This record gives sequence, C-alpha cells and structure tokens, in this order.
Amino acid sequence: MEVKGTAIVVVPAFIKDRYQESGFEKWLQALTAEARKVYAEPVIISRWYDTRVFLIEPTVKFCELFYQGDLRGAYELGRYSADYALRGIYRLFVKLGSVEFILKKAKLILPTYYRPSSIEVPVMEKGRALIRITEFADIHEVVEQRIAGWIARAAEISGGKNVKLEITSTLTRGQAYSEFTVTWS
Repeated sequence: MEVKGTAIVVVPAFIKDRYQESGFEKWLQALTAEARKVYAEPVIISRWYDTRVFLIEPTVKFCELFYQGDLRGAYELGRYSADYALRGIYRLFVKLGSVEFILKKAKLILPTYYRPSSIEVPVMEKGRALIRITEFADIHEVVEQRIAGWIARAAEISGGKNVKLEITSTLTRGQAYSEFTVTWS
C-alpha cells in the first residue's frame, strides 16, 4: 500500500503549525530512521511512499506525543489535510459545488492519495451520505480517523452546518468495508 506525498506533506506542516518547531523536532526524533530521513527534508509531493512507514507509524507517534495516544489526533490531522487540499490544490471543487458535490467526488479523490484504494458513495441525500472504503489493504485506525476528519472538514468547507460523522463499519475490525455516515444541515 502506498500514500502520495501530497497526503504526508501535511503531517509536518500540521505539527509545526500547532506545536512549533520544537514539537516538530520532538516528533521527528521519535520516528524510525527511514521516516526521519524523509520528514527531515521537504516531502516530495509527487512521490509515492510506503503507507505503514511514512503515514501510519508517524501518525501513531504523533498521537502518542501530542494526544496521549488518543486517535483524535489523527482525526484533527485529517481536518487540517482537508483545509490544505480544499483551499489549495482542490479549491475548484469547493467553488463549483455543494456538500453533496464534494462528497460524491470522494471516489475520485481517495485514489489520488492512496493506492490501491477504492471508495464508493452508495447513499447521497440532502443532508446525509454514506461513504464506504471498499479497498485499502493496509488500513489502520489512524488512517480511518484521518479520512473521517477529512470528510467532516470537507463537508464544512463546502457549506455544511452542524456536520456529524460516525464510523459505522470498519475494515480494521474485519468488516467488509469502512463506512462513514455523514449528516449536515
């Protein structure tokens, strides 16, 4: 399983933004030598990286260091990533559409960050959507939380109010897919 540099470049940006350079250095020193080497330099956004080494393990370390092991850190990282993407490289999506429009595009967006991966949106109604990740070989709870944070923030950025997100099924527990139920007004 691989993750695109555009997905991991936000990790050091988020840490530096929230915890300054000293927090970044603390996190960097907690990483494996291989991950430290990549994160010590500017991340190459066009490159594909091993998901476990460069996203999962660094996110687990981040949660341990700054959230006392709470996966809420991964969720917040996902929210930050949505801000980065939807106010940056995907801002056209936001300008063109509604919450429904953005969430329908999930099936196009997820594979640009993770490969191989598949996502579907079997239910899209006014104020409610079901989003399912059906393929993601090396998924981990921190990845699910990060994606959940991304989806929730994307719904907010595109105009959703009172956004609520619940993970109702999960590949990490051997279920057929990871399902995110999103509601908004």
